[in-house]
Amino acid sequence: MVNKSYLSHYTAVFLNDLTNQVPKTIYVTFEQSKKAAGNSQLKQEAIDAAFSKPQRRALTEAKYGDFSFLILNGMNTGRTGIHTIENVPVTNLERTLIDITVRPSYAGGVYSVLEAYQNALPRISLNKLVATLDNLNFIYPYHQAVGFYLERAGYSGKKLENLRSRKKEFKFYLTYEIQEKDFSEDWQLYFPKGM
Repeated sequence: MVNKSYLSHYTAVFLNDLTNQVPKTIYVTFEQSKKAAGNSQLKQEAIDAAFSKPQRRALTEAKYGDFSFLILNGMNTGRTGIHTIENVPVTNLERTLIDITVRPSYAGGVYSVLEAYQNALPRISLNKLVATLDNLNFIYPYHQAVGFYLERAGYSGKKLENLRSRKKEFKFYLTYEIQEKDFSEDWQLYFPKGM
């Protein structure tokens, strides 16, 4: 199990110097075995239904002193974007940004995710970010959310235009259960009002 595990989400945000907050929850992702490729056709109604509910939460949790350890079952990625910090496997800067885009509540919510993007801008490789996103091959159109965060964080450049020009077949969501929402025409994305 250990060789398939790595630190991720808000723990990786901290370890990659994207926040000054010291997390009390340690996120450990355990990569699952490869699954046969499904034949899922995405439909707008299914996306709307999924994002109207709360984000799925990990059920395996352990406590040690003041800390909680949350064990996440991650999809099999062949350890894409994993590096080591002091011999501990952790998601790299670009993979961390993608993971917290996918599961914002594991990083303190959308405003914390945006702050991580802002803090990452001077060090990020957009080529690596986009290559990692493509390699992860999500069913959902997370490129819309990644592009939105990059733009809101102040990034502009060719790679952002590359993401912007990608097909936006569906209206997507920045996070789950948005009570009051705004809509970005550019990114075809619902996001919390006032963000």
